[in-house]
Amino acid sequence: MKHFYFVILFLAFSATTYGQQTLGTGDIEGFKLYPNPATQGKVYVETAENAPKKIMIFDVLGTRVMETTILGKELNVADLDPGVYVMRVFEKDKVATRKLIVK
Repeated sequence: MKHFYFVILFLAFSATTYGQQTLGTGDIEGFKLYPNPATQGKVYVETAENAPKKIMIFDVLGTRVMETTILGKELNVADLDPGVYVMRVFEKDKVATRKLIVK
């Protein structure tokens, strides 16, 4: 049953990302997310522009578990339970969606 929810979540994010790319938004240039999997309670989100980034993190059921804005590169994920998440990063008119693993 969990696999079914994951497939639905993946399709929903794929459709959303495709729709946004056709409207002129695309993947963020120079996007890097590390370390992934996160083991020390923080990850670093790096981009070419290094502008402020709005970050939303969803669990595999599609529930938003975190929403924040960061000005630098460091994101604190210590409050997240170990598991697999979907992370959406918005910077200016661009968006990137990545899988985030927290151990």
